[in-house]
Amino acid sequence: MTSGPRCGQARTRSVALRGITGTVVEVEADVATGLPAFFLVGLPDSTTLQARERVRAAAGAVGAAIAPRRITVNLSPAFVPKAGSGFDLGIAVAILAAQGAVPAGAVEKVAHLGELGLDGSLRPVPGVLPALLAARDAGVRRVVVPEANAREAALVEGLEITPARDLATVLAGHGCALPPLPGRAMLQERPVAPPAPPVTDAVPVPDFADVIGQAQARRAAEVAAAGGHHLLLQGPPGTGKTMIASRIPGILPPLADEDALALSAVRSLDGSLDAERGLIRTAPFESPHHTASVPSIVGGGSGTARPGAVSRAHAGVLFLDEAPEFSGRVLEALREPLETGDITLHRSQGAARYPARFQLVLAANPCPCGMAFGNGRECTCTPLQRRRYLRKISGPVLDRMDMRLQVGSDESVRTGSAAGSLGGEPSARIAQRVVRARRAQAARFADEPWLLNSQIPGAQLRREYAAHTLAATMLQRALAHGRLTLRGHDRVLRVAWTVADLEGDARPDVDHVGLALTLRGDDLR
Repeated sequence: MTSGPRCGQARTRSVALRGITGTVVEVEADVATGLPAFFLVGLPDSTTLQARERVRAAAGAVGAAIAPRRITVNLSPAFVPKAGSGFDLGIAVAILAAQGAVPAGAVEKVAHLGELGLDGSLRPVPGVLPALLAARDAGVRRVVVPEANAREAALVEGLEITPARDLATVLAGHGCALPPLPGRAMLQERPVAPPAPPVTDAVPVPDFADVIGQAQARRAAEVAAAGGHHLLLQGPPGTGKTMIASRIPGILPPLADEDALALSAVRSLDGSLDAERGLIRTAPFESPHHTASVPSIVGGGSGTARPGAVSRAHAGVLFLDEAPEFSGRVLEALREPLETGDITLHRSQGAARYPARFQLVLAANPCPCGMAFGNGRECTCTPLQRRRYLRKISGPVLDRMDMRLQVGSDESVRTGSAAGSLGGEPSARIAQRVVRARRAQAARFADEPWLLNSQIPGAQLRREYAAHTLAATMLQRALAHGRLTLRGHDRVLRVAWTVADLEGDARPDVDHVGLALTLRGDDLR
């Protein structure tokens, strides 16, 4: 292949996304003599295929009309599906370079992302953050992006970002002799300003100081936050289940770089990333309605699978209020990501993988009317209705919950109200203990591929992280008596490690395991 301003072929680069995984694409253009035609090959979807009309109109609008010749554009590797309008700019640049309007050597190593308007304007596209991460990892050093995506692109270090507002400025920056369009600035080789520091959310973060009483539930929430454990809160309405769950993100530490990038990449794909605030450093909190479908929770949709609530809650909390009211298919779909920490969605054109390492918090009433507590005199449900209601959460899902707590009316609430002592321990103080526990885990797992107690594999847990002899005997007794399943045994031991970390102890003892067993409850239903 020859290169130069008068050659009939040229190439540039772009990026194809499957989930948050990107592949650098070679956009190859061949302009040859023959009947006028425009072929776009390389497994494009319908949106990408429509780039032919957008590119032709945009090029003509900026004074760089595409010649009436036989044009073939190949998106390589051809076996990778291409979706979306982000290839428009790369296709236009490659064709104009093949025609000789732009020096082919100037664009060959540059990646171009952006959708073209019919007037030549360059419009933003979703997924710029994961696309640029993939481009950087593949060795790309310079990327041209729409001006509206410049702040998001600047979040990726190690790349030269060139923002552009229209096709004319892109061509001028590559050495094309086009005059600037009226009212549009020429593209300048200027560095993008560094991302602004995160802005404090206007909405105040809920504080545990608002929670009255419920000492055991508050303790369970603290343990869940410290070790990344899953939590089920069951009790009548008005006992503070939702209040406690919504305050867990406020005691979680800021996200590490890897989790912040993964979560920000997911939000970039669904268009909810506010790049002005920088990478997302605050643990997310997702609380879908109980009518949510399986694709809205785990991800899906026609064509390219989109991220769902489990991915938007990555490194944070997924809260399902009124859990028995959710579809059984929704609850069962959570089983795999609860174990693996990610989710892979398969479609006919390929698979998309998204991060999904979240803390699951479920809240449930004791029965459909919610009044089956205490002596149960106000409950209008039959015994059969009560059993069916709670069995909507299947055994395998229930077994994956590390802590399962009964939240009832708290006598201390009434006592505290009468005494005028309504305030509880503030989130800031709890968060300090959580951070200390997380640091202890980070030091213990410094040479391991996992970070938290909840992620310790079962084999290593029983071999390298066994409890003290008496505590281990207590666990074996509970297992032998049928109080725990094998999975429940491991989950109790992981919770016991977290309790020990919160109390500053080197290894779980009988007291730590006893509290973990209490928070677990019986595995028999």
